[in-house]
Amino acid sequence: MLNSCSFIGNCGADPEIKTLPNSDKRVANLSLGVTEKWKDKQTGQKQERTEWVRLNCFQDGLVGVIQSYVKKGTKIYVSGKMATRKWQTQSGEDRYSTEINIDKLILLDSPNNNANSGGNYGAASQGEQGFRSGTGTQGGQSSFNDDTDSIPF
Repeated sequence: MLNSCSFIGNCGADPEIKTLPNSDKRVANLSLGVTEKWKDKQTGQKQERTEWVRLNCFQDGLVGVIQSYVKKGTKIYVSGKMATRKWQTQSGEDRYSTEINIDKLILLDSPNNNANSGGNYGAASQGEQGFRSGTGTQGGQSSFNDDTDSIPF
């Protein structure tokens, strides 16, 4: 059996980070807005619908990334497993909540949320065009900076 879900969307609110009772283990809770857009065949007008997905994460390293880099509006890719939990209201009524327990997250925005953001590795800024096209120089000077452009692996 396969229980796998993947979503790309924007965080609807700042993540909530909690420490579990009687433990030092942390959990991150998020809401993700996943928007579908289409053109209505009859009217020709653009339509859209947003579904809200509840996410949680129990992996300590990933919780740290979420706490440091994810905020309201951040575009992310997540994958994980769907889980439904049962809980009771104060009046004793049974309630159910379906959530995605995420085990993978990719930030699709840069930390400062600018337009040239994560994953856009093929694009070059205007100042880097010469180096990226193979000349190695821009205006007679090298566009390679040993301090900031070093490969981390």
